[in-house]
Amino acid sequence: MTLQNLAPINDQLADIVVRADAPWVEYEPGEAWLKLLRAGPESGHWVALFRWKKGYVAPPHKHLSDAHTYVLSGCLKVRDGVLNAGDYDYEPNGVLHGDTEALENTEYLFVCNGPVLFFDHENLTGYLGWEELIRMTEAAATGEAVSLSEAVTTG
Repeated sequence: MTLQNLAPINDQLADIVVRADAPWVEYEPGEAWLKLLRAGPESGHWVALFRWKKGYVAPPHKHLSDAHTYVLSGCLKVRDGVLNAGDYDYEPNGVLHGDTEALENTEYLFVCNGPVLFFDHENLTGYLGWEELIRMTEAAATGEAVSLSEAVTTG
């Protein structure tokens, strides 16, 4: 019996490897960093490690896709609950957050299948998706200061 040809048609397929010593992007000085692991222009999917100092607060936002969070170390206050090291959280498309706070120095893996929309009590204040994350990572690599609030500002 002849084995079906399993070779990929797309010769551009390759693993994506981000080394442990890849730099972190400091997006809130002294408080918050991210390391972009994957950004998928074909789907809007992105994966990042986040590192937050105790007391850092992420602003209110809405997920425009589903997302997965796995806490590697520390503790996060998310809506009415607390995620500890080893906890996993699945958030369906459309989930609203108030402030999200690091109750301890925290590192977590975040897998998001689309953008995040930021808001205050009256207006939309920003948008964060794979393109903004790539721009932030590239800017940081050239030594530019990076700010999440500037990266996501809508105007």
